[in-house]
Amino acid sequence: MAKKMHETPLLDQLESGPWPSFVTGLKRLAKDNDMSVDLMGQLEASYRTKKGYWKGGTVGVFGYGGGVIPRFTELKENEKPVFPDAAEFHTLRVQPPAGMHYSSKLLRDLSNVWEKYGSGLIAFHGQSGDIMFQGVTTANVQPAFDEFNEMGFDLGGAGPALRTSMSCVGAARCEMSCYDEAKAMRTVINNNLDDMHRPALPYKFKFKFSGCPNDCVNAIQRSDMATIGTWRDNIQVNEKIAKEYMASHGMEKLMTDVIGLCPTKAITLKKIGEVSKAEGISSVAVDGTHAIQIENHSCVRCMHCLNVMPGALLPGKDRGVSIMVGGKGVLKIGATMGTMVIPFMKLDTDEDFEKLNELARNILDFFAENALEHERTGEMIDRIGLVNFLDGIGLEVDPNMILEPRNNPYVRMDGWDEEVEKWNERQAG
Repeated sequence: MAKKMHETPLLDQLESGPWPSFVTGLKRLAKDNDMSVDLMGQLEASYRTKKGYWKGGTVGVFGYGGGVIPRFTELKENEKPVFPDAAEFHTLRVQPPAGMHYSSKLLRDLSNVWEKYGSGLIAFHGQSGDIMFQGVTTANVQPAFDEFNEMGFDLGGAGPALRTSMSCVGAARCEMSCYDEAKAMRTVINNNLDDMHRPALPYKFKFKFSGCPNDCVNAIQRSDMATIGTWRDNIQVNEKIAKEYMASHGMEKLMTDVIGLCPTKAITLKKIGEVSKAEGISSVAVDGTHAIQIENHSCVRCMHCLNVMPGALLPGKDRGVSIMVGGKGVLKIGATMGTMVIPFMKLDTDEDFEKLNELARNILDFFAENALEHERTGEMIDRIGLVNFLDGIGLEVDPNMILEPRNNPYVRMDGWDEEVEKWNERQAG
């Protein structure tokens, strides 16, 4: 039986709205866990005073320099913690399985370990991808990790280190998948674990893997190196499903939701006899008289039409990945998306995956050697210039390496020949 609950009038208000509240979950845990009781007491104090009372420190497991986020209370009276059972409330960051695949038994086993050693509070998943086991004393950090490790789990990244990676569920369940996301993630992370467990970078570095341009793990916005599935041939079509869509939704929906929302106007409605047979054109009949025609050279892989007409339109057969570098949330120069550094590469054979790992290693090494302290990859590239970054990691400049679309349609071309000569001289010398 846990200790008596503290009075929490401010937290109680968070249960009064129409939406589920984390407070309800904490109260459920607090019925059998003294740490959760005192956690709510300290949280109530923070709501009352509008101050945070956690400070960091140094806590870890043998052989690792990261993976544990220390939290010690600063809320004390006469040198003693006001809420002693939550005076130490550390977090273990644990790497999830690729694609977030769990069995019910595994989830129960993870929960049992955390109820045994910690508060019982678990978050699936943070933006970094970790399973966040929140609330454990210093003394219980090592035994809790040992049991997780026995189950096959390892600590993730924390601090100025390679952080835990994420991949979407991808090929296991999604028809849009363009490569083996889980294999890509395991290849890159397993070959760079030392940078995760022993922080030695200027700041954090994240890899993320999405199987298609839908980017379900926010790789482009949230990772220093984003691997995004794509294709370079024609969109595949299925006439049976296309006709079912048309019969169910009608011509108006097709015109407004599919054709009208194509950002590059690559999709048009044609009479069946007028459909082009040219190379680079996909077409599919939607009824007895009309077909939609897709000019693939104008397609920017936004995925909208594939999402609206699932099964009727699918990624092409010549699949691979695009690599983008420098995405992150707000820091020194604001939020940035990744910059395209490799427009397309195949990712089928073991050699292909090794090339991906070699590129990841080159980028990570360049970041370690050239970034300033507390500077992310995108900010480093902004400071030194994309050309210098590409030169440093051994990539040739490509016209498709685009950070953002040009916002001025007028481009002066005088002086371009001279600039080309300067570029060639730099490359030669």
